[in-house]
Amino acid sequence: MSRTSSELTMVFIARKDLKLSAGKLAAQVGHATAECITKAERTEPSLLDRYMKLGQRKVVCQAGNEDELRRLFGEAKAAGIIVALITDAGHTEIPAGTVTVAGLGPGSRDKIDAITGSLPLLS
Repeated sequence: MSRTSSELTMVFIARKDLKLSAGKLAAQVGHATAECITKAERTEPSLLDRYMKLGQRKVVCQAGNEDELRRLFGEAKAAGIIVALITDAGHTEIPAGTVTVAGLGPGSRDKIDAITGSLPLLS
C-alpha cells in the first residue's frame, strides 16, 4: 500500500490558454469546489465527511487547452471520480459558455493522481 492510498484530495485543472486574471481563476476554482462538494454530499457523504476531517487537500494544475481539459475530465468521470466541469456565465473576462476549470474529487489521491499526476502545477 502506497503512502497516498488512503489520502483524499481534490484537484482542479485550469486552462492555461485562457490567461485568466488571478481573481477570475480563483472564482472559477471556487465554483468547481462548490459543485464537487455538492455532488459528494449527495452521492458519497461518508467520503465527504472523511475529506472534511482530514484537512481538505486541494491542488490546482493546468491543462494547455480545452481539448486536454475535456479529455482529463472524461478520464476522471470514467474512473468513477466525482467531477465538475465549469463553464463561465460571460459577465466579465471571457464569453459565456467558455469551459474554464475541471474539478476532481474529493476522492482517493492515488486514483486522482493517476490522471493528473503528470500535469504541471498552475503558475
